[in-house]
Amino acid sequence: MFSLLFVPGPSWGTAFFMNHHNLIEVGKYQISPLATQLDDGGFAASVSIRSGKGSATHDRVSRFTRLFDNAPAALHYATEHALAWIGERNTHNNRAMA
Repeated sequence: MFSLLFVPGPSWGTAFFMNHHNLIEVGKYQISPLATQLDDGGFAASVSIRSGKGSATHDRVSRFTRLFDNAPAALHYATEHALAWIGERNTHNNRAMA
């Protein structure tokens, strides 16, 4: 499924990243979900959606207000959000070309 890398977080606690070898690539996009453990034990989710290369790199980062009971649930939510966003972009671009 995915592997996790545990990194001490600055003020939230511990951050759980997907291992860089298991990042998700969809077309021109690279998805990097993140789950961060909060002081109360819950988990927050965020995701980076990167496209382009070099000086033309664009990185969209979304942080979510919903909290989760565990890191895998937060990572799954962030990944699903990113995939939906990419799907909407592709649908919009396909309509514009038609």
